Amino acid sequence: MNKLNAMEVFVRVAEAGSFTAVADQLQVARSVVTRQIAGLEQHLRTKLITRSTRSLTLTAAGGIYLEKCRAILHLVDDAEASLDDEKKVPRGPIRLALPLTFGLQCLLPALLDFVQAHPHIELSMDFSDKRTNLIEEAIDLSIRITSSVQDSDILRSLGRCRLLTLATPAYLAEHGQPRHPDELRQHECLVYSMSANAANWPYKIGDQVVQFPVRGRLTSNNGHALMQAALRGLGLCIQPDFLAAPYLQDQQVVPILQEFEAPALGIYAVLPSNRYIPHRVDVLIDFLAKTLKGA
Repeated sequence: MNKLNAMEVFVRVAEAGSFTAVADQLQVARSVVTRQIAGLEQHLRTKLITRSTRSLTLTAAGGIYLEKCRAILHLVDDAEASLDDEKKVPRGPIRLALPLTFGLQCLLPALLDFVQAHPHIELSMDFSDKRTNLIEEAIDLSIRITSSVQDSDILRSLGRCRLLTLATPAYLAEHGQPRHPDELRQHECLVYSMSANAANWPYKIGDQVVQFPVRGRLTSNNGHALMQAALRGLGLCIQPDFLAAPYLQDQQVVPILQEFEAPALGIYAVLPSNRYIPHRVDVLIDFLAKTLKGA
């Protein structure tokens, strides 16, 4: 039994919570993964994973062993990177998950520059606004724009973007301009359905963030679609600054409720594991951080 291979399989199983998911990642039969774990448990003379028909849970010994395995694999990766000159040149595949509009509008040109600058990188870009399970879907890196992060997320902050409340001059001339977020309930609001609290829009009132209920006939899981609806005078929308910028510049829409600032969104690089980060992924994260800083 190759102990390092078995350790890596064990860590993958512990993180994915599934033998089948790891078998799919490694493109091997499920029985191969099962044998690796069974061999490791036999070698250690202790049970690492408790199996049931619906789930896998680590034993107390398995939890301790998991952290030790992560540390060992991290040291191995560092040792190989320091001894192998070729590892200093980023090479290999990266599967990258990107939010649809932000990815296409703000990151795609930079990512194409990155590929041109690193001829040994194979970049697979997946554009979608749905939240992906990085481990199950074998994603190396995800870019996420969010107002809240979870303790379990492994993140690197890349920047922030502002949220702006917008309307066309024609809509405001016909329906009036809200002077306080309380008045939003009297207006047609174009709702982003992917938000965790879609029926409420957040604004800073004093030192607190208050959620104000909104209503509207039109919802969408894509910000660009909502912006197009706003341009037709179908209602008010709340959009990130990167999406609103060209329409504000042309004065097709105007900002409202500016004295009630909406909380900014964070832009994050999300990693599937803190076990170790391949050199090529580290280089891409640094590149994206510099790109967003200079934007």
